[in-house]
Formats: sequence, C-alpha cells, structure tokens
Amino acid sequence: MLILLPPSETKRAGGRAAPLSVDLLALPQLAPQRHAVIDALVALSADEDAAARVLKLGATQRGEVAVNAALHTAPTLPAVDRYTGVLYDALDAASLGAAGRRWLAHHVLIHSAPFGPVGALDAIPAYRLGAGTSLPGLAPLRKLWAEAVTAALAEASVPFVLDLRSEAYGALGPVPVSQASAYVRVVTESTDGTVRALNHFNKHAKGALLRRLAEERPRIGTVAGLQRWADAAGVAMRPGTAGELELVV
Repeated sequence: MLILLPPSETKRAGGRAAPLSVDLLALPQLAPQRHAVIDALVALSADEDAAARVLKLGATQRGEVAVNAALHTAPTLPAVDRYTGVLYDALDAASLGAAGRRWLAHHVLIHSAPFGPVGALDAIPAYRLGAGTSLPGLAPLRKLWAEAVTAALAEASVPFVLDLRSEAYGALGPVPVSQASAYVRVVTESTDGTVRALNHFNKHAKGALLRRLAEERPRIGTVAGLQRWADAAGVAMRPGTAGELELVV
C-alpha cells in the first residue's frame, strides 16, 4: 500500500546542514519539474515585493521570501518532520520508533507544491508555496505537475493507493485510473443519520489513522484488506461514493 499525504502550510525551521539533493528524492523521474519549480521560486525571491505579491504574504510573513531564496543551500529535515500543523501533530512521527519510521519511509509520499510527491524521510528544506500559486514564467502548477506525477505513480506499480490528500493537492497528480485506489473523506454522522464532511477534524483524523498504521504496520494490498484491518482495529471506515472511503469520527 502507498499512502499519499498533503503537506502543511506550517513548517519546522532549521535542520541538518546537508542541502536539498533533488536526485535523492522519491520518484526521481520528476527531477525536471522539481528543478523548474525550485528555480522559478528562487528567481522570484530576488524581488521581495514581487514575491510577497505572488505568494500573498502579509507584512509579518515577508521572511518567507528569504526562506525561498535559500532553497538550494538551506538545511534540510525529513519531510515528515518538516511539516507541522494538525495532521502532522496527530501523526507525531518524531515519537515513533525506528520500525514505525521505516514503515513511513516505505509506504508514504507527501505531495508538496515545489518538490512534488516526496518520501516521508526524504530531506527537504523549508519553503513557502501553495498548490494554487502561479509562478512567473512557469506553467500553472496543476499543468506542470499533474501528468508527470500520474505517470510516476503508474511506474511505481504499487498494488493499492490510499489517497489522504486534499483535493487541491490531488489535482497536482491524480492517481492513475488503472490503479486500485481509494480517496479518504472524513465525515461525522449525527443521530438522525445525516452525514457531513469535516474540516479541522479531517486533518486530525488522517494523522491519527496514519499513526495507527505506522504503529501496527499491517500488510495491506487492497481496499478490502484495509477495511478488514480497520474493522479489527476499531477504526470506523466504510465505502463512500465510487472510489472513496469514509472515515467516520
């Protein structure tokens, strides 16, 4: 099973001295797109006012321009440790044992805007770029990434993909139609049977689900296998609309 995660707007600063090595990231066939986005982001950062306008930064966020300007030389952290926020706080990857972190390395890709999908333990710098941002001199990120990411996922030849990304990041690399997969939608059900999607708890539930998987490390190769594990683990997961699973909280 391969699990696709969204990134987070909030990130931990600092890291190890070794800078970003695009060649060492997962799905190495995405190197041309990665270099294109990184170079465009660094070039934009040479003009602080322009960068603040394109990235929609407020007065207190202008330090993010310098963060982007240093993408080639900045310290790096494993991607799963770089991101903070609700989902990553619930996952709390830093407190997992070595076996749990190795499981994340083998089963999780985090879909970033500048680097595309990267392995959970791939070393990346801090950055500021969202899925919907258009960079000067570059095709829209959806056009630049989507076809290339879909092809790379197809080449990965995994038996089953569990998509925990937001719709914005899913659009940057749809799962191949030929690939067995399920998109997870977090919902709650009221006493009268009304089902509604959740926002804040959506991220927390996905992080908690991933932590449970990393702790138990089940062998899952199909959506039916995932549901069998969920039933045994007491995780409320059920079929939703076509191609979706509902995680009920």
